[in-house]
Amino acid sequence: MPEEIKPNVTEASTEDAKLAAEEIASGEAKAPSVDMEADYQAAQQFSVSEVDRTGEGAKAAQDATAPEYQMPEPEEKKTEAQPTGDPADFQAMAQEIGSSNQAVTNVSDDLVQEALKKGQSK
Repeated sequence: MPEEIKPNVTEASTEDAKLAAEEIASGEAKAPSVDMEADYQAAQQFSVSEVDRTGEGAKAAQDATAPEYQMPEPEEKKTEAQPTGDPADFQAMAQEIGSSNQAVTNVSDDLVQEALKKGQSK
């Protein structure tokens, strides 16, 4: 069932909308009508393409989204740490990790003062 649009001149957001609302209010222009049910039915016809109504649509989608290369299945590897109970094993591992960490340095007062000087604007 068509509904008639009744514009409000004071709520018009643009000059064109305000002009159109004034023309409708004065009777110079006819108010547009909207048939929601007919518009909805027409939209339903466009929501599915002709290709999708056949089996070709599913095949085209499958071909378009198929991966170009096949990925191998991931291999699961299970690792278990063998308990030794020997503290020397842990100490050796800790020394290896500690010696490889080069980010740790000694910070002196002179180094801090030099950094503060570099951070100041000239």
